[in-house]
Amino acid sequence: VQLQAYGGGLVQAGGSLRVSCAASGRAFSSYAMAWFRQAPGKDREFVAAIGWNTGSTYYADSVKGRFTISRDNAKSTLYLQINSLKPEDTAVYYCAADRYGRARSWPDEYDYWGQGTLVTVSS
Repeated sequence: VQLQAYGGGLVQAGGSLRVSCAASGRAFSSYAMAWFRQAPGKDREFVAAIGWNTGSTYYADSVKGRFTISRDNAKSTLYLQINSLKPEDTAVYYCAADRYGRARSWPDEYDYWGQGTLVTVSS
């Protein structure tokens, strides 16, 4: 599967943004999906994951209550709604797919990655 993340941009603190990830291939609906992010000078970190059937979602403590992960299997698209943005949310956001459907927080368990989309939050 090929993943294409898009929708990033420059947003003021307190604002909202939705980033998306378009997937090619027929197996999207059977994959667990996740968002990770990497800020300048920092390691890539887990943000959120969603199971193949959309019923199970998981979030990093730092984004709970502000971020919402969702997916539309009919459109082969993954979403991340980001609210109440903070300057520390500035990062490149990557989508990733796990063909075994585990929806965990370890990057090594994801088989496919998008190229990332930059979110910049100004204070």
